[in-house]
Amino acid sequence: MEIPVVAIVGRPNVGKSTLFNRMVGERLSIVEDYEGVTRDRIYATASWLGREFRLIDTGGIDMSDEPLMQQIKYQAEIAMEEADVILFVVGSREGVTDADEAIAHYLHRSEKPVVLAVNKADNPEQRATAYEFYSLGHGDPYPISSTHGTGTGDLLDRLLALLPEEAGETDTQERIKFSFIGRPNVGKSSLVNAVLQEERVIVSNIEGTTREAVDTDFVSQTGRPFTMIDTAGIRKRGKVYENTEKYSVMRALSAIDRSDIVCLVLDAETGIREQDKKVAGYAFEANKGIVILVNKWDAVDKSDKLFETFTDDIRREFQYLPFAPILFVSAKTGQRLAKLPELIEEIYENRHRRIQSSLLNDVLMDAIAMNPTPTDKGRRLKIFYMTQVAVNPPTFVIFVNDPELMHFSYERFIENKMREAFYFDGTPLKLIVRERT
Repeated sequence: MEIPVVAIVGRPNVGKSTLFNRMVGERLSIVEDYEGVTRDRIYATASWLGREFRLIDTGGIDMSDEPLMQQIKYQAEIAMEEADVILFVVGSREGVTDADEAIAHYLHRSEKPVVLAVNKADNPEQRATAYEFYSLGHGDPYPISSTHGTGTGDLLDRLLALLPEEAGETDTQERIKFSFIGRPNVGKSSLVNAVLQEERVIVSNIEGTTREAVDTDFVSQTGRPFTMIDTAGIRKRGKVYENTEKYSVMRALSAIDRSDIVCLVLDAETGIREQDKKVAGYAFEANKGIVILVNKWDAVDKSDKLFETFTDDIRREFQYLPFAPILFVSAKTGQRLAKLPELIEEIYENRHRRIQSSLLNDVLMDAIAMNPTPTDKGRRLKIFYMTQVAVNPPTFVIFVNDPELMHFSYERFIENKMREAFYFDGTPLKLIVRERT
């Protein structure tokens, strides 16, 4: 079912992200005590009294003409258009400001239901100041403390009273989650916008513009539901200075953990860097499905053999990712991006593929006949049989006489033969060697 949507708006540093985290029940938005930390729209599902609703955290609305602030304001405006109810957050300590009045005036034109929350009302004196916010013209102000949770129950009761009833159909298919990862400024946010064909996240040439991991739900042309996750660029450890960026990197790594498939984004103009390999290692170690996207392909001068040369460079530098398909794309022109949802869906199916034990063991016996098992100090490895024990990623147990006799090169040989026999493109395989008892 389509669940109703609440957008949190307000000027910078009034505690919107803290309130968002409290209502969601986990720390999804980065919280720091200075302006401009939240930039993109952050989505999550919250619930109150058994009723679910979608919650959107937005960047602080600043009326300045600074380009980045204009983009933050634009993101907040989109959130308000999507919302069924707008949660307008102000700060009790500063009182009514010119920025509050400007936002209040704008909200009157939106014609959406508005609930006014007076945040940082941590004591009775601060709660008493809430009455001056009647001047904003948005009904009863609700004094709350998002840090301590005071007053949030009454606020949620009011929101639920204004939310429309749920309607529509549920997704009939499981939602596939995939993320874009990479070093800063390789075009991850541009790719998100290009896939959606809308300005969903802020794009800037300034490194570190994206800070949170931003989730976006969409449905492909085939009707498959997806969640696309934009992440902050992962820098070298020595270059991560401020707390906010440390949190951003942590959220990028967390986004990898909750993804089914990870898209490693490379920059065609700058080529492969050492940091690209480290970023790819995070996804590989997490056993995720992987797609290698070479972005900005429109910006390079293409010689006759550039495609083959770049492909060879990727296979040489990422030797541990021979299973990962490579897609040369352009966020600017949309080149080949229409293929991405189909490719991700294909990898998702591969990650959930189950192979009958009889077929597995036929392939295994053929492999052994082609390349006999190795010996060590006069003892030969004996492989008895193989069985699949899990999916996502596909996991197989090989029963042998002594696991120490299984050399990693022979294990890799078996994996290659499995990949030749069965379609596992885009996903790692886990082989577990055990002694038969």
